[in-house]
Amino acid sequence: MNHSETPVLDALVAYRRRRELPFTPPGHKSGRGADPRVREVLGEAVFRSDVPSVSGLDDRRSSYRVLRRAQELMADAVRAENAFFCTCGGSLAIGSAMLSVAGPGGKLLVGRDAHRSVVSGLVLGGIEPVWAEPQWDHDRHLAHPPSAEAYARLFAEHPDAHGALVTSPTPYGTCADLEAIADVCHRYGRPLIVDEAWGAHLPFHPDLPTWGMAAGADVCVTSVHKMGGGPSQGAVLHQQGGLVDPAALKSRADLLGTAHPSALVHAGLDGWRRQMVEHGRELLQHAIDLAAEVREEIVHILGVHAAGPELVGPGRAHDLDPLHLVLDLAELGVSGYRAADWLRETHRVAVHLADHRRISAPLTVADGKETADALLTALHDLSRHAPALRDVPPIYVPAPADLRLEQAVPPREAFFGPAEQVPADQAAGRVAAETLTPSPPGVPAVLPGERLTAPIIDYLRTGVAAGMLVPDATDPTLTTIRVHTTP
Repeated sequence: MNHSETPVLDALVAYRRRRELPFTPPGHKSGRGADPRVREVLGEAVFRSDVPSVSGLDDRRSSYRVLRRAQELMADAVRAENAFFCTCGGSLAIGSAMLSVAGPGGKLLVGRDAHRSVVSGLVLGGIEPVWAEPQWDHDRHLAHPPSAEAYARLFAEHPDAHGALVTSPTPYGTCADLEAIADVCHRYGRPLIVDEAWGAHLPFHPDLPTWGMAAGADVCVTSVHKMGGGPSQGAVLHQQGGLVDPAALKSRADLLGTAHPSALVHAGLDGWRRQMVEHGRELLQHAIDLAAEVREEIVHILGVHAAGPELVGPGRAHDLDPLHLVLDLAELGVSGYRAADWLRETHRVAVHLADHRRISAPLTVADGKETADALLTALHDLSRHAPALRDVPPIYVPAPADLRLEQAVPPREAFFGPAEQVPADQAAGRVAAETLTPSPPGVPAVLPGERLTAPIIDYLRTGVAAGMLVPDATDPTLTTIRVHTTP
């Protein structure tokens, strides 16, 4: 296929040249109706590119196949059979994938390190989760994706499960053995879904971890805005093989998606695919080399450790994305929350992830010497100022066994059923009616339907006191917790 084509971008240019007079949404009509103060901030081009797909980029019947052609090019670029663009992010896309495999009442094997968007899919779809335990690094208090053996045991115990879902890479850049997990699923004639939100770039360089489609997965979800060059909310559903019907996958995406998808997002996905096919290997090689140089420099920063090969091996991750700079601050004695706030306030450096002992600064093709030097300067300064940054309450981190909660009620029933707010110190033993997610990374500590325990409540409350964010809690201070009540 001719990957110099960009059907959506080309249609956008053609639309502008035709100087059409729209009497269709969006109501700002190419920016003419937008507040001039807003146009000054966002730019004229944003509004002139915010046009409808139907009777805009394409005609009323979509006979020019603008979007379909762009999706065919995307599928070809990553060697998938089908690709579907989603403009509501990976959260919608992963829910669509789940609903294509296991509908209401159906079982799905799911890694317990899944993102909260997976929990949304469970709740909305009425899907029964069968949890696959992550591999736990006791020394570093870090979870890695479940092993293939864990999925094999669960399929043996639950032969009626409709399929499996694994998150790889994780927000920490650690990867599952996708080939082995796909083999397990296919031995049972069941599909594998990979939440590959952090892996959109993986197909475009041979030295990066194997991505889902190449490993034999049936559906992969990539959030292009995370490690790629697409705008926020740009995601792609990839499909191959005969275990997931592509028509069903598209229909589920249409069910959850918007009737007015963003041409801006579609155009960004289209242009990013062209860039990766034409220049991706060169650009990613530069990013990989830059990450290696930054790691070498971090060795000389007292108390800061860039996680690397020690995360990979038996009982740990299968592979590691080298572009994820996961910085362990345990020796520095500074929490990730405190470090993240200080770096932004003092150096205007914003890191992605912060937990009780780590921060992360993923590199992409957008980075170069200037941004790397700014990060290193900030980290050197963080090390020097560490003694003044240790004045935060300690965080209680439970043992792995205490992090695992009993799924006492199905997630959908607990979330939509009768509930009440109770004081947190009275919540132990009650069944949660909400998701409680330290974010980022966005992996829930508590799911709707799980029975709360004193250790998990202590972890979340001491975490909030030390700077942890739990944005999906009804009461983000966790003074109270929403619990399920028996009707």
